Amino acid sequence: MSIWEILAVFAAGVGAGTINTIVGSGTLITFPVLLATGLPPVTATVSNALGLIPGSISGAIGYRKELAGQRRRIIKLGIGAAIGGLTGATLLLALPSTAFETIVPVLVAMALVLVILQPRISKAVQRRREHTGTEARTDGGPLLFTGLMLASVYGGYFTAAQGIIYLSLMGMLLDDTMQRLNAVKNVLAAIVNSIAALFFLFVAHFDWTAVALIAVGSAIGGQIGAKVGRRLSPTVLRALIVAVGTVAIVQLLLR
Repeated sequence: MSIWEILAVFAAGVGAGTINTIVGSGTLITFPVLLATGLPPVTATVSNALGLIPGSISGAIGYRKELAGQRRRIIKLGIGAAIGGLTGATLLLALPSTAFETIVPVLVAMALVLVILQPRISKAVQRRREHTGTEARTDGGPLLFTGLMLASVYGGYFTAAQGIIYLSLMGMLLDDTMQRLNAVKNVLAAIVNSIAALFFLFVAHFDWTAVALIAVGSAIGGQIGAKVGRRLSPTVLRALIVAVGTVAIVQLLLR
């Protein structure tokens, strides 16, 4: 890499780490930059997945206050995320690169609709629970486990906008604040990235310069994202999710 390419990849890592911690979709920053340096798509994908792990961990650490009291939830959902991430990583090497291109924009668009409607959905669900006399399940039940596992299949395959899908599913099925759900999202993303990267270590080729640059940059970005994201109100956070998700859809359609 030239010095300018090195700076571009590092800056993309910082940007991806920041946006991933707050919302998700950081891969839409790093992946095009890696391709622009001349890396093949699969090499760029696996190098990006490994490089973003420190950013996910850094963001989760930054949200440690919001993670308090969520251990059981994280363990259960984390198992589903790990299974999905490993499946997605396997599919990356088995399927053509165009396999997810048609369905992904649709998934992200549906996730954005759920994010927008989440306050109304939550109120309707709460009224139904009060009417039937039932209580909310703290882990979201089988529906959330299955939904997050399927979302993690996509996350292990490409990762772009997986955080938005996570937040939409948890926002609909869990009775909790957006900030606490965002903290869980960061942990799940770290699990998926780590599982996928460990799998790739044995079967795929990495560009270690790119991995190192994104790793350092995303770790810095994770701390920046945590400081910024934790100060956002639920309304602003939801608006940011929709804005970033819309950009993600446009980028995915133009690829």
